[in-house]
Amino acid sequence: MTIDYPSLVEPARVHGSLYTDPAIFAEELERIWYRGWVCLGHESEVAQPDAFVRKAIGPQELLLTRSSDGRLHVLYNRCSHRGARLCEDADGSGGHFRCAYHGWNFANDGRLQSYPYPEGYGGKGALDLDLARAPRVATHEGFVFASLADDGASLAEHLGAAAEGITRLARLSPTGRLDLSRGWLRHRTRANWKFVVENETDGYHPQFVHRSIFSVAGNAIGSLYSEGSTAVTRDLGGGHSENDLRPEFRRLGRPMGWFGTTPERVPGYVGALRDRLGTEADALMVDGAPHVMVFPNLFIAEISIFLIQPLAPDLCIQQSTAVQYAGAPDLNRRMLQQCIGSVGPAGLLLADDAEMYQRNQAGVAIGRPEWLDTRRGLQRETLGDDGHPTGGATDETGIRGFWRHYLSLMTAGRP
Repeated sequence: MTIDYPSLVEPARVHGSLYTDPAIFAEELERIWYRGWVCLGHESEVAQPDAFVRKAIGPQELLLTRSSDGRLHVLYNRCSHRGARLCEDADGSGGHFRCAYHGWNFANDGRLQSYPYPEGYGGKGALDLDLARAPRVATHEGFVFASLADDGASLAEHLGAAAEGITRLARLSPTGRLDLSRGWLRHRTRANWKFVVENETDGYHPQFVHRSIFSVAGNAIGSLYSEGSTAVTRDLGGGHSENDLRPEFRRLGRPMGWFGTTPERVPGYVGALRDRLGTEADALMVDGAPHVMVFPNLFIAEISIFLIQPLAPDLCIQQSTAVQYAGAPDLNRRMLQQCIGSVGPAGLLLADDAEMYQRNQAGVAIGRPEWLDTRRGLQRETLGDDGHPTGGATDETGIRGFWRHYLSLMTAGRP
C-alpha cells in the first residue's frame, strides 16, 4: 500500500503515525538514509595510515578507514565471501581485516588480498570479491559524509547554507582544525529518530526541561531561549536549521561569554587564535560556536557534537563527543569537562532530553489526538536578509523546515 505522505505532513502539524509506523520507518531508511548524505564522523578519528573505526548508517554497519596512502574509505562491514561481520572491534589500526569464519584477508582499502587453500578457487588471484564500499564519500571541514547511492546531489549541494555553520565551528580553532578523536558516548534511546532531530532545533523547551540544572548551576543559557531573547531560529533549507544565538552574544559583547568564561581564563587559546586571525578573532570569540542541525543526523551544539542513528521506529542511538580544537589545550580541558557534565554518562542535560524523547514516543502510541502541532511562531515568521525563514528564539521555524524537506524526499518521483 502506498503511504499518502501529503495527508500526514501539513504546514502546521504532523500525524503521529510518522513516529510509529514500521512501513514509514522502512521507507525512511531507503529514501533518506540510504540515498542521501549522512555524517559518519570526523577524519581525525582515523588520523594515521591504516587506522579504522566502526560506523553505521541506520542498521548498516560500515568501516571508516584510512589506507596506507592516506586516502579515506567507507567499507561495508561484511565479508564478501559468506557474509560474516568482518570487524568486531570499535576502532584500531592495521593494514588488513581478517574474517574469522574462513580466514579471508582484505586490505583496509577493501581489496581482497588472500584466501586460504586458493586451489579450491583455481589459484591465487582468481577471485574478484573485494569488500563493498559506499559509492560516494566526501568531507567538509574534516567531517566525513557518505552516501550509499551511486548518484545524487553533491555534498556541497546537500549542505547548502548549513556548510557555513560547520565552517564557523572550525574557524574557532587556533589551527582551523578540529580533533574529534576522544571517542563517542552512545546513548540508546527508546524514541523515533525524528523526535531527537526536532528537539535539537527546538528553542521552546530549554526553559522548562532544563530548568532544574540551569537554576542549580546558575547558568544563563535559559535566558537565551526566552520570549525576550534577540536570538533567532532559522530554517536553512534542505532540512537543516539553526538556533542562532549570535544576536544575544553580540548584544552582550563579551569575548568568550558564549562559553561562560573570559579571555583571561584561557590565555593560551585566545593568544593562538589572535595569532592566526588577528582582530577577526575577537569578533569570533563574541559570536561563539554554532547551534546547527544538519539533516539528517549531525547536530553541532556549541561544545558537543551529536550523531543520530535510527534503528527502529521506536529506537535510535545518539552518539556524542566533545568539541576539541587542535592547538587549544587550555580551552579543550574546559570543554571536555562541560561536555561530560552535560551529555556524559551522568550528564544532566542529555538525561533531561532523553526523558522527553521517550515520553514523546510513549505519548504518540496513545490514540488521541492524532496530530502533533508545529505552528508556534508561524504568524510572526519572516524571511531574513539571507532569504531563509526566520522566527524567534522559541519558535518552531526549524521544525517546520525539517518537515517540508522530509515531505519532498518521501514523495520524490511519485505521481
